Amino acid sequence: MKFMIASDIHGSAYYCEKMLAAFERERAERLILLGDILYHGPRNDLPRDYAPKRVAELLNRYSSSIIAVKGNCEAEVDSLMLDFSVTAEAILLTVGERLVYATHGHHYGETTPPPHKNGDILLTGHTHIPAYTEYETYVYVNPGSVSIPKNGSPNSYLILEDGELTWKNIDGEPYMAHKI
Repeated sequence: MKFMIASDIHGSAYYCEKMLAAFERERAERLILLGDILYHGPRNDLPRDYAPKRVAELLNRYSSSIIAVKGNCEAEVDSLMLDFSVTAEAILLTVGERLVYATHGHHYGETTPPPHKNGDILLTGHTHIPAYTEYETYVYVNPGSVSIPKNGSPNSYLILEDGELTWKNIDGEPYMAHKI
């Protein structure tokens, strides 16, 4: 199965539209959203074309394809706006024999992983910085941010297909890849 993984839209209608165009272009079966979907939060500047209602409308068209986790900027009222659940703290996926623990990253993160077995993968957003780091007992992966990238990284998303991770900028150009 081909997954497109994105995080930290933060209410940007402009970047949400670009992300959904990428989802169509990639022909992924599922879009995994790692939280911070509608709101920008007090620590972030307003992203381009900040319009949470519009973002909800755009994403609701794809509700049957979206799997999402709750970010630290999600509010309970978001459940009233979205036709897919944004209440799960984490989801679990399998890639071959490996377990992928996907969460936003504000509770469990790169240096504070959840309980895991050797070789498991921790997939988070939250930092807005793309990452792939192999630790002694787990692998840390972050797709970066769709709308508010940090540390000079591009607006980006991640493709997971056939045991390979490919980071792409919002226009679909790959810039990093790793086998898992």
